Amino acid sequence: MTKTTETNQDKALSRRKFLKGSGIAATGAAAAVLSAPHVAKAATVLKVQAAWGGGIFLEFAQDYADRVNKMAGGSMKIELLGVDAVVKTAEMQTAVHKGVLDGAHLVTAYWYSKSPVASLFGTGPCFGWSANELMGWIQYGGGRELYNELMHDKLRLNLVGFFSGPMPAQPLGWFKEHITDASQMKGLKYRTVGLAADVLQEMGMSVVQLPGGEIQPSMKSGLIDAAEFNNPTSDKDFGMQDVSKHYHLASFHQSQESFEIIFNKTLFDNLSPEQQSILEYASEAASSDMAWKAMERYSADLVSLKEEHGVNVYRTPDSVMADQLKAWDVVVDRMSKDDPFFAKVVASQKAWAKRYGAYSLQNTPNYRLAYEHYYGKL
Repeated sequence: MTKTTETNQDKALSRRKFLKGSGIAATGAAAAVLSAPHVAKAATVLKVQAAWGGGIFLEFAQDYADRVNKMAGGSMKIELLGVDAVVKTAEMQTAVHKGVLDGAHLVTAYWYSKSPVASLFGTGPCFGWSANELMGWIQYGGGRELYNELMHDKLRLNLVGFFSGPMPAQPLGWFKEHITDASQMKGLKYRTVGLAADVLQEMGMSVVQLPGGEIQPSMKSGLIDAAEFNNPTSDKDFGMQDVSKHYHLASFHQSQESFEIIFNKTLFDNLSPEQQSILEYASEAASSDMAWKAMERYSADLVSLKEEHGVNVYRTPDSVMADQLKAWDVVVDRMSKDDPFFAKVVASQKAWAKRYGAYSLQNTPNYRLAYEHYYGKL
C-alpha cells in the first residue's frame, strides 16, 4: 500500500516537472519565434502605363494605382508610368497583350483601329443614356460579356479589362466663332477620336484624329479649325483658351465614355484571388471618387475660363445635336451591315437603354427648374 502510494506521488511529481519543463520550452520557442527577424514577402510590382502625360486624367490614373497599393497592404504594387514611357499610346494595348507592359490606363477609342466595336464601349452612339448608364449596361446588362467576347474570341487578345470613371458628356468644343447652326461646321478641320470621327465626317466636317497634347498647337498653327478633348479642366490645362474664345458645351458626339484599365491576362490569372479582386474593386472605388472629383474641378475651371480668360461659353444648339443623332443613325446602320458583331452589341445597348431610359426620364425631376428657382436663369 505504501509502495503504491509513493509510486503515485512520484508519478504526480514527475508529471508536474514535465508540465513545468514543457511550459518553459514552449515559452522559449515562442520567444524564439518572436525574436526572429521578420522576412517580408516581395511585393508583386505591376508596370502600368497611362495614356496621359499630366493633368487631371493622370491624376485619375494615379488615384486608381493608389487605391490598389493601399488595399494590397504591401503584397502588390502598381508602378504608374506616364504617356510614352515604354510605348506610344497607339501601341499600349498590344504591349499589354504581349506582356511588354503589365497593364494600361486608357480609353477604348484608342484601339478603335482594331475594331470599330471598341468605340461602342466608350465613344459610341447616344441611345438616350449617359456614361453612368453605359457602365450600368457593362456591369449588369450584358456589356461585360460582349466586351470579353470582343477581346478574347474576336480579337484574340490576352487581356483582362475593367471600366472606371463615367465621364460627363464631352463638350462639342472650341471654334473660331459661335456655332448656332450645323451648316457652320461643314468643311471645318476638326479633332476628335473613335466613332465620333465617322459621325462628324457624316455631318460634313474634315476630321483629324490627334492625341491630346497635339490639339492646342495644331489649332494654333492652323492645322485644325476646331477641336474637342474632354472637359473644362483638361481643356484649360492644354491652353485651349489661348487659341479660341468660343467654347460649346453639350454634344452627342461623345456623350458617354469611361476609362478602361487593362492587364495582361496571363499575369492576372497567376495572381492570387485576393489580388485579382483588389484590381477589380479598386476600379469601382476609383470610379466613384473620379465622378466626385470631376464635379468639383470641372465646374471650378469652367468658371475660371469665363471669368479669368474671357471665354464665351455656349450650350450647343439642339438643332446641331439633332443633326448629330441623324448622322449617328447613318454610321450605326452602315457598320451594323458590315459587322454582325457590331450589330449584336448595338442591339444589346438599345434594349438596355430603352428599358432604363423609360424609368430614368420619367423619374428624374427637372433640375434646371430648381436651379433657376434659386440662382436665376442660366
